[in-house]
Amino acid sequence: MSPAPFELVGSILFAVAVVHTFSAKAFERLAHAQPAHAGVWHLLGEVEVVFGFWAMVLVVYLALAGEHGQALRYLESRNFTEPMFVFVIMVVAASRPILQLALACVRWVARAMPMPRPMATYFLALSLLPLLGSFITEPAAMTLAALLLRDRFYGAGLSTRLKYATLGVLFVNVSIGGTLTPYAAPPVLMVAGTWGWDLAYMLAHFGWRSALATVVNALGVTLLFRAELRLVAEAGRQDEAPVPPALVLVHLLFLAGVVVFAHHPVVFMGLFLFFLGVAHAYGRHQDRLMLREGLMVAFFLAGLVVLGGQQQWWLQPLLSGMSPTAVYYGATALTAVTDNAALTYLGSLVQGLSEEFKYSLVAGAVTGGGLTVIANAPNPAGYAILKSRFEDEEISALGLLAAAAVPTLVAIAAFRLI
Repeated sequence: MSPAPFELVGSILFAVAVVHTFSAKAFERLAHAQPAHAGVWHLLGEVEVVFGFWAMVLVVYLALAGEHGQALRYLESRNFTEPMFVFVIMVVAASRPILQLALACVRWVARAMPMPRPMATYFLALSLLPLLGSFITEPAAMTLAALLLRDRFYGAGLSTRLKYATLGVLFVNVSIGGTLTPYAAPPVLMVAGTWGWDLAYMLAHFGWRSALATVVNALGVTLLFRAELRLVAEAGRQDEAPVPPALVLVHLLFLAGVVVFAHHPVVFMGLFLFFLGVAHAYGRHQDRLMLREGLMVAFFLAGLVVLGGQQQWWLQPLLSGMSPTAVYYGATALTAVTDNAALTYLGSLVQGLSEEFKYSLVAGAVTGGGLTVIANAPNPAGYAILKSRFEDEEISALGLLAAAAVPTLVAIAAFRLI
């Protein structure tokens, strides 16, 4: 491997951004210790800002040290469809009509479950909604599940231990729960067309394993914390006034349109602007739209796109030199420090891979998708929604890693041992 100077700088900055992500809480402590510069420290303590900040450093380096126009050419060569889509789907899915419909569906299913209603609602938020991500896309599922958990459970005073356990299961289950179909999970989407993976293939090789692991993870954390859930779950906020069915239908059509045209920003951005007009016209049936949170998540993902584009020089040779078993565990580990969609995309560029290798790469990528906030594209959305319920409005990267460890082991068992 002989990287070009800008590739080497890109990899160094990527490593710095990863370390920065794990040390974000230290910047919040600096903000309290040095109030004169608290604004700067608060900015650097925002996890959603980290990758965008270091991507800006890379762009400045290319502009100053590269050839004329190299920075601009590099930016124009990147594909920012995913950050744009995640922003739009977060805002639409978090609207009050969609949330009320999702909650009504969860309650309807919860009535038929042989457990107390609060426990059933919690279980379904961590199982049914992540699996729904296979159809409405993972970012939408993450948004719905995180908002339901925030308003019905996190806001009721959960213990810190349960908050982190819930977060770990949520991130892992969303990552694996989107693999029932070939279009909803970013790491699957990157390779499905190239490798000819259709719905039948996904259900046969991934779907049932993902569903099994998702249910086991959700049931395990529900039963483990059943005593606390019985006490605090009913303290959730009161329901808002019901939204007219016609307006719910209109919002569902917007959501469906954004999902169908997820790879065509010229269409889904047009739909989004139309959606904003409808939301403003019927403001009495809306909560505050999640524009700021969505933009922060998009900024995070855009930074990941910019920095991730400089990692191919070492990632691709590393992956191509592994056995199928090694690539599964290697992908699981690498996903924690590199977006899993970027990982599978680089694998799709390697020619002559066996079916076992392909399966191992994608399975490993989705298995490790809950270990860190950067491991899977929807994770920053869940982070942005839930972080306000944690101490100092920050989620410890090490706490998330520890909380996701057991659910990740369950996923490993489903994909490798069954």
